[in-house]
Amino acid sequence: MTRSLYITATGPRTGKRAVALGAMQLLSSRMQNIAIFRPIINQPLLDDRAPDIDLLLQHFQLKQDYRDTFAYTYDEVRTTINEGDRNLVIENIIRKFKELEARYDFVLCVGTDFLGKDPVFEFELNAEIASNLGCPVMLIQSGVEKSTEEIRDSLQLTMDALEPHKLEVVATIINRAGLSQTDLDDLRQRFSKEGQPALIYAIPEEPLLGRATMRDVLKGLDAEVLFGERNLDALVGEYLIAAMHVDNFLPYLAKDQLIVSPGDRTDILLASMTARLSSSEPDIAGVLLTGGLRPPKEVCHMIEGVAGAALPVLLTKEHTYKTIKALQEVYGLIEPSDTRKINTALGLFEHYVNGKEVTKRLDVSRADRMTPMMFELNLIERAKRANMRIVLAEGEEPRILQAADILLRREVARLILLGNEDKIRKTASDLHLDVSKATIIDPATSPKFEEYAETYAELRKAKGVTIERARDVMSDATYFATMMVKKDDADGMVSGAINTTAHTIRPAFEFIKTKPGFSVVSSVFLMCLKDRVLAFGDCAVNPNPTSQQLAEIALASAHTAKVFGIEPRVAMLSYSTGTSGKGADVDIVVEATKLAQEKAPDLALEGPLQYDAAIDPTVAKTKLPNSKVAGQATVFIFPDLNTGNNTYKAVQRAANAVAIGPVLQGLNKPVNDLSRGCTVPDIVNTVAITAIQAAAEKK
Repeated sequence: MTRSLYITATGPRTGKRAVALGAMQLLSSRMQNIAIFRPIINQPLLDDRAPDIDLLLQHFQLKQDYRDTFAYTYDEVRTTINEGDRNLVIENIIRKFKELEARYDFVLCVGTDFLGKDPVFEFELNAEIASNLGCPVMLIQSGVEKSTEEIRDSLQLTMDALEPHKLEVVATIINRAGLSQTDLDDLRQRFSKEGQPALIYAIPEEPLLGRATMRDVLKGLDAEVLFGERNLDALVGEYLIAAMHVDNFLPYLAKDQLIVSPGDRTDILLASMTARLSSSEPDIAGVLLTGGLRPPKEVCHMIEGVAGAALPVLLTKEHTYKTIKALQEVYGLIEPSDTRKINTALGLFEHYVNGKEVTKRLDVSRADRMTPMMFELNLIERAKRANMRIVLAEGEEPRILQAADILLRREVARLILLGNEDKIRKTASDLHLDVSKATIIDPATSPKFEEYAETYAELRKAKGVTIERARDVMSDATYFATMMVKKDDADGMVSGAINTTAHTIRPAFEFIKTKPGFSVVSSVFLMCLKDRVLAFGDCAVNPNPTSQQLAEIALASAHTAKVFGIEPRVAMLSYSTGTSGKGADVDIVVEATKLAQEKAPDLALEGPLQYDAAIDPTVAKTKLPNSKVAGQATVFIFPDLNTGNNTYKAVQRAANAVAIGPVLQGLNKPVNDLSRGCTVPDIVNTVAITAIQAAAEKK
């Protein structure tokens, strides 16, 4: 099994950072303990960390000391080699790599940035390092403004140059290129060895990844933020030097422009602010004031009092001409906080690079144990394959839109957002989000509205629901979204970021209904511990289930666990293990265990069990020896909501576990509830879970 990979480019500006993100994500979904290693980095500015390393450490939450992530700076290597100590450089790099290899399951190495003056020297150096480390290579070549023939010839030269080093090229990424599948097949065949096709992939140009943000401008020019600090992630397109009168300046405005103007031109500043507020003008990125000329206090006071202060305004000490020259050197980096760029890069890698082919060639198998990150990445991977239609009832909520932006960039699901289209698009624009690939439906104006109302009236006529009442009900986005699922216009529904749990699931109770053989809707939390994932049920819905309901919850939870790749071994929890305790509460669990075993005799299910006996093999040997469940349970069924809700929260906090859920179960079609305090990652995970459930229901 391969335990390392060396990512190297063939020159500058190949998008290596984005590819490294994708490669790390691919590896992180299959193994636990990964280290990042850059043999040579550029000299960081002041006390800054190397951007590539910082991005990977933060995004993937790697528990690695920054000092162990690199061996040399580029200047140090140049000096040492010029002094005739090239072997010393290689020896120290090997030593540091071997230290990491001894402590980690896998080491992802990333080559130099090719920002020096000699790209041939850097390419040869990367090849020599990879060869001495014994790493297979992932090669990145730029396809910008190159024809298929030019790409082919350039790749041939690269392969010829690598030949003396006897490197195994696992995969080649032609980045920022528009190659057809036929072109790729021809390249694969041309560079195949011993009958094994070369793994060559093409990722198309994505302007977003190369564009600077206002934050990049701020750092690159060492500027000062005057206004709009919360919106520094705004993308910058072209630059507009504003030196003319306002009347003549306004017609030149364009989306994502950075307006560059002397600081004493308050007319330009105020006109730009007004344009950003106006729905009839394009959304500009920001304003950069030059010459160190700060606007008057009266103007600043006025700006601070209006919504226009959300527009980023920066101030630089340099004059306008020098500022424009400096802007030419500002490039768009992928910052750890920039989820938009990160998810765009990951989405492109996942879409255009066949991860299964790459990991098979690397001989990387999935780990036996599952970390929270591995589990969450696998959720995304499975949801992408499912390609389900998920409707989000609260489409105007900012957190929902932020999650939608991520889900769409990663192609996790086909999203339907409910709400006023103008409001949704305005909120998305203000937050610099892209939800253009989502379907937006306003229930009040939907062509399906009357059909849904008639269906609801028919389904609820026994309850006295009239068509007039049905129309009122269908005006509620949660009811409308649930009816979409009922009518197969969506495969699953998610709500609850604003609405209560009761409001979210009531429509499902009314007309989605429970599956045959089930009388109750219940829930599980998927508890991601340090090295495994457990299912806890029911911790969110049923306060005091009967023995019959408890048996149903156990069977539903076992099914849910299996859907999410957890081998179900079900523990029916109580304060008693076996016959050690007596009482009415124990009797309910005993009866529930008997009923569940009768319905599913092949399921590994036992009870009553205490929690310690269910999870700890040592305790299990004492309390219930020879059990197939005790000490190795994966599904824990709590006797009541009070116990379950408190226990899942205690485990979440005390064990620093990730709790994903609640996942509703027992319904004919998937409907899932969010907490009103949910985070954006919570929403992303819940949508992925709903998509996986929907795909399982369709099998």
